[in-house]
This record gives sequence, C-alpha cells and structure tokens, in this order.
Amino acid sequence: MGQVPAATRTLRVLRFLATQPDPVTLDRLARAVGLPRSTAYHLVTAMIEEGFVTHLAEEHRYGLGVAAFEVGSGYSRQEPLQRIARRYLAGLVDTVGQSAHLAVLHGRDVLYVLEERAPGRPPLVTDVGVRLPAHLTASGRAILAALPQNQVRALYPDRSAFVDRHGIGPTSLSALRSLLVETRQRGYAKEDGEVTPGFASVAAVVLDHNGHPAAGVAVTCRSEDTAALDASVGATQHTAGLISARIGGRPA
Repeated sequence: MGQVPAATRTLRVLRFLATQPDPVTLDRLARAVGLPRSTAYHLVTAMIEEGFVTHLAEEHRYGLGVAAFEVGSGYSRQEPLQRIARRYLAGLVDTVGQSAHLAVLHGRDVLYVLEERAPGRPPLVTDVGVRLPAHLTASGRAILAALPQNQVRALYPDRSAFVDRHGIGPTSLSALRSLLVETRQRGYAKEDGEVTPGFASVAAVVLDHNGHPAAGVAVTCRSEDTAALDASVGATQHTAGLISARIGGRPA
C-alpha cells in the first residue's frame, strides 16, 4: 500500500465501483478491496458525504456518486487520451508514411478523436469528429474484438443494428462474431473498401488498466498498396502498445 493508506483505500474503492455494472453490497465491496467491513463502512460514509459514493438504502447497496461523474467528465474535457496519443500517432505516420487515426467507441459507432495525415496522402473520411459504424471500420473491429461477447451481443441485438455503406461487411451477429474471432487470432483488425472504396485499413486496440478497450489505432492506405498495408501492421500494434502503457494498460 502507498505512503498514504487512506488515500490508497479510497482510490481502490472508486476503481472497484467504476468497474461494476451495478451498485454492490458493502460486504462485496469490502472483500474486493481487502478491507474489514467496519473500515469499509466508515470509508464509504466519508465518500458519501463528499459525493463520490451514493447509498441505495432500499437495496443496501453502494454505487458511484455525482462527484465521481464530475471527475470523469473533467477527464473527457481535458482530452488526455488525445494529448497522450498525439506524438505516438505522429511517430507512426513518420514510420509507415501513411495516414493514421485514433478512434473511440461510442455506442455502435466509432468516433474519430485524432488524425495525423501523412504528407502527400489524400484526405480521408476519418476526420476528427466523424462517426462511422464500428463493425465496418478496422479501429471499431479492434475495439469490439476486445469486448466481452455479451457486450457485443447487447450492441448488436438484431440485423437492424448493422448499418450498410457499400454493400460489404457483416450483416448479422454471427458474421460479426466470426470476424472478431479472426481479429483476435490475427492480433489486429483490418477492412478493405467497407468504409471508402479503394482504401484499406489495419488497426490495433489500446487497452486501459482494466484491460478494457479504450481506443483503436489505425493506419489507412490505398487498397492496391498491399505492401504498405502489410508493413504498417507491426508499427500499428507497437503504437497501440505504447499508448496502452501510458494510460496504465498492457499491450493486447
């Protein structure tokens, strides 16, 4: 434990609650963070007073409070992932000579939050702020392949969830699952012409400290330039690993 045990315990409680899909009982919380029940009770009581934890008395459970949401919102406002990734993405572009981008999952879409365009390369549809169907993009597939199967199933409950752009790509959950299995086995994701005809991409996932996919790093080039695309795979995986390490995660 760190030099300030109380602070360490508090952060462990916040981290545990942030990873849970629903509020939890005090007993479960105490076991998860390795505290006596009485200590856990006094700690969460103090955190309730500061707004970081909320007590659902009728359910005898504890969850994150509004103050924790404010911290998360502050994180989003400061765009630390983009700031951290920018120089790594620029290094990737210098290495492979192709344009690269960083995307995060937003529902069934990926939202492009950073792009580095290689000199002399044509503009891409993956500009900052653009959303595209995750199941059609290399970065989206890299992220989806790192999600639990039940979460993927929840995102794609039926065929209506599969948006079509150019008549190619998965149109059912079973087809998407097969594609994601191939992605995990291969160690990277790819797409060819499913976002923009004539262009192909490879992508690798960025993982956070919980092993959760935080983003996808992708390189895009013309489909006929297969040598450039193949040469970009290792550099893309390496870049995703560097960003993962910077945010406390481990390479996929």
